[in-house]
Amino acid sequence: MKTPPTALLLALAALCGTPLVLSAQDRPATANNAPANPAGGPGFGGRGGGFGPPMNQERKILAQFDRNADGHLDATERQAAREFLQANPASGRGGRGFGFPGGRGGKSEPTGPGEKLTSADVKLYGDEPLYDPTVLRTLFLTFDHADWEKELEDFHKTDVDVPVTLTVDGKTYRDVGVHFRGASSYMMVRAGQKRSLNLILDDVHSGQNLLGYRTLNLLNSHEDASFLRAPLFSAVAQNYLPAPRVNFVRVVINGENWGIYASAEQFNKDFTKDRLHTTKGARWKVPGSPGGRGGLAYLGDDPEPYRRIYEIKSKDDPKSWALLARMTRVLNETPPAELEAKLAPLLDIDGALRFLALDLTFINGDGYWTRTSDYSIGEDNTGRLHIIPHDMNETFSFGGGGPFGGSGPGRGPDFSPNGPRPDGAGFGPPGGQPGGFGRGGARGNGIKTDPLINADSENAPLAAKLLAVPALRQRYLGYVREIAETWLDWSKLGPIAQRYHTLIDADVKRDTRKLESYEDFAASLETDARSLKAFADQRRAYLLDHPEIKALAK
Repeated sequence: MKTPPTALLLALAALCGTPLVLSAQDRPATANNAPANPAGGPGFGGRGGGFGPPMNQERKILAQFDRNADGHLDATERQAAREFLQANPASGRGGRGFGFPGGRGGKSEPTGPGEKLTSADVKLYGDEPLYDPTVLRTLFLTFDHADWEKELEDFHKTDVDVPVTLTVDGKTYRDVGVHFRGASSYMMVRAGQKRSLNLILDDVHSGQNLLGYRTLNLLNSHEDASFLRAPLFSAVAQNYLPAPRVNFVRVVINGENWGIYASAEQFNKDFTKDRLHTTKGARWKVPGSPGGRGGLAYLGDDPEPYRRIYEIKSKDDPKSWALLARMTRVLNETPPAELEAKLAPLLDIDGALRFLALDLTFINGDGYWTRTSDYSIGEDNTGRLHIIPHDMNETFSFGGGGPFGGSGPGRGPDFSPNGPRPDGAGFGPPGGQPGGFGRGGARGNGIKTDPLINADSENAPLAAKLLAVPALRQRYLGYVREIAETWLDWSKLGPIAQRYHTLIDADVKRDTRKLESYEDFAASLETDARSLKAFADQRRAYLLDHPEIKALAK
């Protein structure tokens, strides 16, 4: 097979967040022949060198155009900023997206204007919790201009939020900041289709909140025709660790129905106060990006190598970085016989085992096991760190393409110039189709992905080091068995999925901005070969027949 041009490989890697290994002759020249981005930092470039700005790096322009120094851009200031951005585009930054209808392998319907809706046309709620799984609130967003979508595109991946008026249950919230969010879920979706949104209620008015929450993450369910993966995974994960809650909302923009979004709880001070009992603990996001290496390897005591990988969301305090470095040092350098005792004061070990068990039981195609990224780290009130799920929309992955398969790990031929990588990170056609991307530290085997796939992986030390301790390995396998027995049993999971499905069915049918067809949505619950039920049944059977899991019952 002919090797694709390096430039094409780089472009594909940038789209899909896939680490790319180049041969020596294809790597960019660096001082003393050192590898580009030696610390494994995010993106092709940035602090570690390489091919340009990191994908997840936010472009700072607000201060440059904030003429009155009030911390926000008014309409005139935003227009000047937009003209600057259009004249000075950031290298590699997508604008309107790349326009692949239907995600990877799905069948999208023609996009067109949605129906007009007002508050009189929808059900209004009272003080029901924001993330109540039985509630379908309507969020009315009103921009003061018609080209709001183009403006959000212009400011994507910058520190500028566009003001919008939000109305929920008859109550109005002024000057809410909004921006498009996401990487592949943004770039792989064309203008006019549903794209993910982040709302900041207290962007201008301190203390403004919606039922106690200051920020909202509205997700477009990219590569998930069912819309249910994130809410279902979250519903299960709540039983094992402090996972973000997810339910559904209906979004109306300038009077037009933009359909159903999954509403995911923000990992912020509100979250840590509720789950980790502190507002002062350190918080990190581990974003997915080309070259990302968020496996919790020890990189020394200097915080700089960690900064390239772990995006701090709390105050950038040297003590926080010292805590992270100390934890990774103990994790990586302590003999197995001593590890649990020495690591326990620094890391919620049991929570980490549960996190790893959930990640692999549900085959998270965008999680720790496959590319050691797309999760969060939080410090509790005792100074211990907790590993917390972040991206959940690519769970229930069959590890292949198709409308319900997601972009899970690939199994096909490797296109990297050096031939197959020992860590299984293949590089082929998008979407984990036959010949697809192997993403990160492990190559999966679809529905039969081994729950111990990362037990010996140098790229995934959180898993490898913990599972090298016999007692922790047994505990981990016990969690896998418990989750498979209980939560992959369709008699238990099915009714939960059916309630969600029924709640949004009529809205998905009339949604003109969705990324997949209604037929795919209808089939995704039980009838398609890659439906949620098919995943649960097949994955459960495989895991409960795994030799080491079967041995636990003896």
